Amino acid sequence: MVMGEFTQEAEVLVLGGGPAGYAAAFRAADLGLEVTMINKEESPGGVCLKRGCIPSKTLLYAATLIHDARRAETMGLAFSGPEIDLDKLRQFKDESIAALTDGLKKLIDGRNINYINARAVFEDNTTIRLLDTESEISRIAFKHVIVATGALPIALPGVEIREGGRIMDYQGALDLPDIPEKLLVVGGGYIGLELGSVYAALGSSVTLVEMSGEILPGADRDLVDILQKQIKEQFEDIHTTTSVKNLEEKSDHVRAEFEGEIENKKQNFDRVLIAIGVRPQSEDMGLDSTEVEMDEKGFIRVDERGRTSVENILAAGDISGGDMLAHVGFHQGKIAAETIAGKDSAFDARAVPFVLYTDPELAWAGLSEKEAHRQELNVEIVKYPWRASGRAVGMGHPRGVTKCIIDSDSGRILGVSIAGRHAGELIAEAAVAMEMGAVAEDLALTIHAHPTFSETLGEAAQ
Repeated sequence: MVMGEFTQEAEVLVLGGGPAGYAAAFRAADLGLEVTMINKEESPGGVCLKRGCIPSKTLLYAATLIHDARRAETMGLAFSGPEIDLDKLRQFKDESIAALTDGLKKLIDGRNINYINARAVFEDNTTIRLLDTESEISRIAFKHVIVATGALPIALPGVEIREGGRIMDYQGALDLPDIPEKLLVVGGGYIGLELGSVYAALGSSVTLVEMSGEILPGADRDLVDILQKQIKEQFEDIHTTTSVKNLEEKSDHVRAEFEGEIENKKQNFDRVLIAIGVRPQSEDMGLDSTEVEMDEKGFIRVDERGRTSVENILAAGDISGGDMLAHVGFHQGKIAAETIAGKDSAFDARAVPFVLYTDPELAWAGLSEKEAHRQELNVEIVKYPWRASGRAVGMGHPRGVTKCIIDSDSGRILGVSIAGRHAGELIAEAAVAMEMGAVAEDLALTIHAHPTFSETLGEAAQ
């Protein structure tokens, strides 16, 4: 040991302050374990709260208000065009983040969790060293550790994303540096579609390019078709089977060169958003000094209890791959904490809900129609179009569908997909039904209030 170093012992050490990290810390503390939490940032929350889920959904709600004001004209309600005060919009977003961050701090203090602002690097299977910290502690010897350091945006090869530059990742785009006249979005996944929708609503002319042959390549086409019809009205252009060959940043624009199925191979944009996925935040953590096994992409391998190849090292959230969703991270963090506490806990969810917060929203849980066909399962696909929904038609949102995938032999609900207003809220009922092992008749016989969007679930099951 170097002279003057101070080593602290920890029963449970949690690395990371995002959803998986703080959920793990809270659950471990609630189970009576002594918890120390290490986070590179001064305050908890992680990417989700500060530069992901919360700010993006705050801005998407603002975009929805703009769309609704325009739609109201068909009902005889005319509003003048929106006057966008970007400073106030940023302030509202930042205040939302601050309120939630303060709440997390209180929950940490209330549980007597030792929170340390530092960067953690493994020295071996039982010790980490603290760097970039004002703490007097230099090393922590832990009995158990839960790694929950999350993920970071992937950059295009050869493209530099610098602070204040015209080429942004999703974290930079959420800062709303300005409303560019022309915005290029690279990536047709949920991040590109959501943030593209925000900027389009605020007044940008948005062009989206996607390397594969379709946007949202993992989702069922009937849902995506509903979204794509709406998105085409909001975006300037959508080009699939198209990739970016080169981006050249100038003082007042970005010169983009494309290849693939796009006619104009060279175009200028005011800003470019790169949204092609995320990578695990596992580099520079000293994991090579441990016996923890990782896959070829840098994700930590875990079992259904969050355990790694080293008995006292567990992992949860995006760092462990799989469904990289905040609510999955919450669940995995709790399971990891319960595993340490000796509880018989494991990840065995039948229905993980996915939500795309565009306009309209897309949501699904359980088995998709695409996956059911791939597995050659004996299923019945039933759909209820929203043009037959009194609530949807009365609110001017007839573009939508509720779809159930039902086992033909048992009648069990295997999957539900929804496109339409509030789909993200509606999917919860479907998830509960699948977790309870409900059959279609159970959902059909449940009395749903009329007129509501939720009754489309009962009608589809009927």
